[in-house]
Amino acid sequence: MLVSAYQQGIFPWFSEGEPLLWWSPDPRFGLFPDKLHVSSTMRKVLRKRPWEWSLDRDFASVIAHCSKVPRKRQRGTWITHDMVEAYRELHLLGYAHSVEVRLDGTLAGGFYGVSIGNMFFGESMFSLEDDASKAAFIPFVWFLAASGFTLVDSQVYTEHLAGLGAEEMSRDSYLAILASAIGSPTRRGNWGSLFPDFPQGVEFDRVLGQGSPHTKARPSA
Repeated sequence: MLVSAYQQGIFPWFSEGEPLLWWSPDPRFGLFPDKLHVSSTMRKVLRKRPWEWSLDRDFASVIAHCSKVPRKRQRGTWITHDMVEAYRELHLLGYAHSVEVRLDGTLAGGFYGVSIGNMFFGESMFSLEDDASKAAFIPFVWFLAASGFTLVDSQVYTEHLAGLGAEEMSRDSYLAILASAIGSPTRRGNWGSLFPDFPQGVEFDRVLGQGSPHTKARPSA
């Protein structure tokens, strides 16, 4: 049901004790990977701290943190126990993926979402250290751009992603983009195994440069 919903531009969003609610907002909010904006301040953050990135290394911990870490101006969580179980099953089926970032071997931040065709549907992110969710997200978007992904679906407006270049579009425009993107093959499976070189790439190497803490390859799985 979840896969079918995403293919139609619909996603679940509800709190504990509420009926199951499905959404298809207008306008829609998303980030075209080639329009990612990385500030000079964030580039310095990426260079100076010894981040370690991985894909699908600890999906269970990422979604657990997303459901528990407090957010400004929010009470409680929409990531209920049933939602956690559903997305963990999607992960086992090779559709849902996590991106993790660590400092000194300890999980510092990350996010999870669903991939179908050339679309990545972002669901939730968390930070246990300053800027950790951005540090996880930015190299991942560079990876998506290099891999031919069309859009990161962010669903509804947030200042956090607007600052990175995400933009609003009409629902009709979004559905047209979606229909084209999901026609491409889906990269199902554990992304740590499918993309063992993550997060290396032209943009990653250009921004971090020679002599950064990240010039040595790190395991993704």
